[in-house]
Amino acid sequence: MAILITGANGKIGSKLLASMIADRELVCFSRKRPPVDATFVKGNFDCYEDLCRLDGYRIDTVIHLAAVQTGFSEEEIFGTNILGTRRLFRYLIDKGCRKFISISSIAAVGCLDRDFFPQRLPIADDHPCLATDAYGASKAMVEELNNYFSRRSPGTDFINLRLGSVVENEEAWAQCEVKRDSTPSIPFANLSKVLISDVIRAIETAVDAPLQYGARTYNVVGRQACCDHPVTEILERLFGERFRRVDSSYYEKEGGEKAPLFSMTRIKNDLGFEPLR
Repeated sequence: MAILITGANGKIGSKLLASMIADRELVCFSRKRPPVDATFVKGNFDCYEDLCRLDGYRIDTVIHLAAVQTGFSEEEIFGTNILGTRRLFRYLIDKGCRKFISISSIAAVGCLDRDFFPQRLPIADDHPCLATDAYGASKAMVEELNNYFSRRSPGTDFINLRLGSVVENEEAWAQCEVKRDSTPSIPFANLSKVLISDVIRAIETAVDAPLQYGARTYNVVGRQACCDHPVTEILERLFGERFRRVDSSYYEKEGGEKAPLFSMTRIKNDLGFEPLR
């Protein structure tokens, strides 16, 4: 049985392929041939005629990386990310695929909006969508789509991985750190980076996890917030009275001054995953 990967040519996809190619049977489905020697099927995941090119493969797991991101119209983002994913997943469910790993984003809570402020801290995996941008809303809608599919197909496992802003390495992390006196445009996203090496580990952990029928969502960000000063100092300066109305005691514990803004308790308890950075 094979693992289907969409978006194999992207920043995450190419590194995931390099990590998994040695000991797994992979099928790469994308518009361009990936940079490694893997089985390749050319096509767009949102086109049914292209999906039919996969008819000859036995696929039991899909890692869905491909998506339209910011910079496109609402029509393009919703049409591709939501309706396209529905088409892809319906095709795979009908073929007998039983594990679906969707690469979602912390943007699903609405943190790409300059005025976003969470209902509580740290931000839980089940925080409601407050997005006013099409990309974040589309990611939240795909998560809900997976809830729908899990009810319609009770013998399937759906995992949504909400990734923070992905950075390549430690040097890039240091360059991205929010300084005490800086004014980040989208602070909850700017503070929530994750190394690509940890992203690859999280995806592989999800692939290897025993099947658990239903749908679940996990935050995946760095072990610490991406800043050079305590989180509370930065957020209080940015939000003033608004921040003081939120319980920030989580960050006042010894050693918790730079704890992540997104909770990863659930992914640690369920899958045993913890970021290394």
